Amino acid sequence: MINKIVLASGNKGKLKEFNHVLKDLHVEVIPQSEFNVIDAEETGLSFVENAILKARHAATETGFAALADDSGLEVDALDGSPGIYSARFSGEQATDEKNNALLLEKLEGIPAKKRTARFRCVLAFMRHANDPTPLICQGTWEGVILEESCGDNGFGYDPLFWISELDKASAQLPPEQKNQLSHRGQAVALLKKTIEPYLK
Repeated sequence: MINKIVLASGNKGKLKEFNHVLKDLHVEVIPQSEFNVIDAEETGLSFVENAILKARHAATETGFAALADDSGLEVDALDGSPGIYSARFSGEQATDEKNNALLLEKLEGIPAKKRTARFRCVLAFMRHANDPTPLICQGTWEGVILEESCGDNGFGYDPLFWISELDKASAQLPPEQKNQLSHRGQAVALLKKTIEPYLK
């Protein structure tokens, strides 16, 4: 039975979320930082590849089962960009503000109906470093890119991501609602539903 999973991240919010989600399965999630593991290099060309790279790295370094996620924004008018480069879209010294400014610049003059986009999250769970069949859980959240920022909640591209059915930007949603609807929320819910057989 697997009762300890290393999270390929030091993010306290993610750690808390996964511990909460997996507590009924009596699994403890520990950050890789507790083992002094440094982040893996994200050299993959897709969210799935990067999530597996990170999970494999954490499993190799610690000897435990590992869980990793990779997520980002895909904009249809930009052929799916920024995609896996979402966090570093504006270069090495990228910030949320710089990334958002670059996104608006690239979409200048593109009408609202062609500004469709989605957030995507991929979770990869590996029982060990050589696991030939990692569990992959994906979630997507459809929206439209605004022409200017809206709302003060959230982070990253949230102020530019408009959810038509709610008539609100992601950054205008309370955290609880965002966590339920978001790409991450969907991927985590799927993980909770499907991980049990992998823990045996």
